[in-house]
Amino acid sequence: MLERLPGTGTFDRLAIGLSGLCLVHCVASVFLLSLLASAGGMLVHPAVHEIGLALAIAVGTFALVRGAIEHGYSMPAAVGGLGLGVMAGALSMPHGPMETVYTMLGVGILALGHDLNRRAAN
Repeated sequence: MLERLPGTGTFDRLAIGLSGLCLVHCVASVFLLSLLASAGGMLVHPAVHEIGLALAIAVGTFALVRGAIEHGYSMPAAVGGLGLGVMAGALSMPHGPMETVYTMLGVGILALGHDLNRRAAN
């Protein structure tokens, strides 16, 4: 069944793109909140973060596990899993600057895991 799906690199590139969108979201939220308090408030709603994390877990887990099956290296999945864990931990923090810092750190680690996964598959 896995053979009929696009290659691991495709899912890793998608996941890296989603990580980039997450970083843009974090930075844009800070700027929009300072400029437009009511409109910017929608971007920092907890549901946005929960949905984003669920999407990251779904795409990330699929791409990283599939990559580990294809190329046999577990390090990319371990690095990506650490990033997902940091992102999940950030959800448990009070909303504020430190939550944003930990989310961005987790996203960066996750993107690194996907990049390692993509490179190992080639």
